Amino acid sequence: MIDLSVNRENLDRNIKKARENHVVIPTYQQMKHPDTIPGKVRDALKDVGLWDVNPLNLFRVTWKNEAKETGGLFQAVPNYVELPPSLTGVPCRIVAMVGKWFPTGCHKVGASFGCLVPRLVTGQFDATYHRAVWPSTGNYCRGGAFNSKLLGVKSVAILPQGMSRERFDWLKTIAGEIIATPGCESNVKEIFDKTHELSQEPDCMIFNQFAEMGNHLWHYQVTGDAIATLFEAVKRPGDSLAGACFTSGSAGTIGCGDYLKERYPGMKLGVGEALQCPTILNNGFGDHRIEGIGDKHIPWIHNVKNTDMVIAIDDEDSQRLLRLFNDPAGLRYLKEEAGVDDETIEKLSWLGISGIANVLCCIKMAKYYEFTARDVVATVLTDSASMYGSRIQELADQYGPYSDKAAAVDHSLHILGVRTDSMEELTYQERKRIHNLKYYTWVEQQGKTAQELNDLWYDEDRTWKGVHSQADALDELICAFNEATGVLKAL
Repeated sequence: MIDLSVNRENLDRNIKKARENHVVIPTYQQMKHPDTIPGKVRDALKDVGLWDVNPLNLFRVTWKNEAKETGGLFQAVPNYVELPPSLTGVPCRIVAMVGKWFPTGCHKVGASFGCLVPRLVTGQFDATYHRAVWPSTGNYCRGGAFNSKLLGVKSVAILPQGMSRERFDWLKTIAGEIIATPGCESNVKEIFDKTHELSQEPDCMIFNQFAEMGNHLWHYQVTGDAIATLFEAVKRPGDSLAGACFTSGSAGTIGCGDYLKERYPGMKLGVGEALQCPTILNNGFGDHRIEGIGDKHIPWIHNVKNTDMVIAIDDEDSQRLLRLFNDPAGLRYLKEEAGVDDETIEKLSWLGISGIANVLCCIKMAKYYEFTARDVVATVLTDSASMYGSRIQELADQYGPYSDKAAAVDHSLHILGVRTDSMEELTYQERKRIHNLKYYTWVEQQGKTAQELNDLWYDEDRTWKGVHSQADALDELICAFNEATGVLKAL
């Protein structure tokens, strides 16, 4: 469970610093239900840009932001894209919540909030002394650096040197320090090595998204509730939430699956990974190009016991579709030849590389289980194509000018032609095999114990369910923190 013990001396310093920086921290209830955000906060947000370094943007750590770059408020149903059969080739409804309308353009700002705030409002983190270290394959360190800036906290962003140029360019304006580790998305061990080195420095506090239960809790509470809200808003008579798929990454987002399976017990939960690095599927290794997800280990916070299926996605599919969805020739083909509607066409740029991989997971699951038009499969679009302009240009440089013929090939081969290979429906013993792979990273290398590993499998009340129940206690601490700063009263 998340440690909520209070260090009073540090907490007093944090309260003073928050008062000086005009910081008000939103509660879990406010992130889930923005209609409960105080009116004076909503009024003030009307003059604040979505990416502005303004503490009020902490209240935009929610799936329910309006799709506006400046001055947007909130809506009852999250922004989403419903991908039609003319695009996907499957009859079921695939709905994807959109991460583009979070501050930083990615939902990872929520995960980093879930990791930092518990230690801030308990005083375990001293905002006047500690540096917040954000080990990441890209977007998590961006969210962590942004939240740190809003809270007046020093930050260290760690990410592989092979990540897109856009990430590094933006981080230079926000993060206190940037460390580029060798390799690409799948080189998580190199990130951990650098993290271990920094952990020896007394002023560094590590927020390891792969092990932080705050990451899991934020997605269980906020993402899970948002997907349920979306499904209830779009379902038609006779529809069922048949499945949900999420690429692994830190395994934070798939934590929402615990919430969804409680609400919709019959649904299937799938975890995706890159075919070029099939760690879950085949104890494999390798490099891949699905930016935003990592491999070569099983995250500590992945509740494997609750996962029904593992699905591997070829990174070539995600790359080719990135170009199809963002080149004028590709969009023209999809509209005029494939019959994709205008509204969907306009929203295809809301899909980043890992979002595309999530959608491909949904398609493969739908084909495997033979879902029908009365079945709904849900996922999230973690970020958007705006994070990958350099990658799109690289594809253009590699393959030359795009054409209707190339678009037809990409659509036919990389979406309609997706098969049910490289995936597996998990039995109890197969889930336990995957869970036990955590031993090699977390017990042998990262200081966890075998007993803690076994507790994750056998003692859900003290682990997963225990964490799920902590949101109310955190909200009490957040409210007490805000009361002590007096900032909200003074707005």
